Amino acid sequence: MDAECAASRLRVVLGHLRRPSAATVVAHLTSEAISPASFHPEQFQYTQDNNVLSLEQRRFYEENGFLVIRNLVSEANIERFRNEFERICRKEVKPPGIQLMRDVTIAKSEHNPSEKVITKVQDFQEDEELFRYCTLPEILKYVQCFTGPNIMAMHTMLINKPPDTGKKTSRHPLHQDLHYFPFRPSNNIVCAWTAMEHIDRNNGCLVVLPGTHKGTLKPHDYPQWEGGVNIMFHGIQDYDRNNARVHLVMEKGDTVFFHPLLIHGSGQNRTQGFRKAISCHFAGANCQYIDVKGTSQENIEKEILSLADRLYGIKGDVSMKDIWQFRGRLVKGQRINL
Repeated sequence: MDAECAASRLRVVLGHLRRPSAATVVAHLTSEAISPASFHPEQFQYTQDNNVLSLEQRRFYEENGFLVIRNLVSEANIERFRNEFERICRKEVKPPGIQLMRDVTIAKSEHNPSEKVITKVQDFQEDEELFRYCTLPEILKYVQCFTGPNIMAMHTMLINKPPDTGKKTSRHPLHQDLHYFPFRPSNNIVCAWTAMEHIDRNNGCLVVLPGTHKGTLKPHDYPQWEGGVNIMFHGIQDYDRNNARVHLVMEKGDTVFFHPLLIHGSGQNRTQGFRKAISCHFAGANCQYIDVKGTSQENIEKEILSLADRLYGIKGDVSMKDIWQFRGRLVKGQRINL
């Protein structure tokens, strides 16, 4: 009876295999349990072979393009990140290269520096305290499941989504992060995004379109929103509006890892508080830079180079590759290409 049950379970597993040769696999019945870490008959495209993710987690990411790990970052670390963010907003520290961004509705207002004015801190690779997030062992433990063992931190952000003023500018249009990145392959890039407090639909949680990571990079541009759009908030111009959507309700310390082709965005913050999250895009150090000229990414390249000129006086023969080489930091293993 036990042998029959084991054979039945194996037939179910084989029925879900994507490999054409699955029917030729020979079943060796045993009384011992098969370890998910040691038995992977499937061919995985989006995750690396190691002993971190369970077979169920790998299958979920492969199918959906994202994976939430609950309570991953400690409350103590999150409070340290929050305190450093407040110090930056008060201009008590001024890390080089950092970008302080405001919502379009308050961009030209006169306010004293505070966390009620700054809605995003970007490129904090030179801030030792915030950059600790990118080196946390608990974060890199999962990052390597997507990038491999040699890991570069490429893009850093602490997002302080403000209460919406009624013009709906606090929302972020549906987009794919790969639109901003001039390096490939996309399957070796992943975002780690950690909630710094309870996040739900009321204060503008992430919304993802499961399975869209299996598609291609779509053209992006500014959406035609009546209330205005924040700088570089490009959105997908054409997507399947019938695609299922999942709103990610998260608690403080929960972390979602997602693929750069996954279509995602966030809604308005309808509360009176600021919604905070910290994130980093990581890439395998063996990724290669590409030339985006003549592609759908050419518009964002022009905007990034224009911003670099305005902020840092960078002119001349500068490319997106140069900008990203400046931003990138090795956090594990060896720096190979990036």
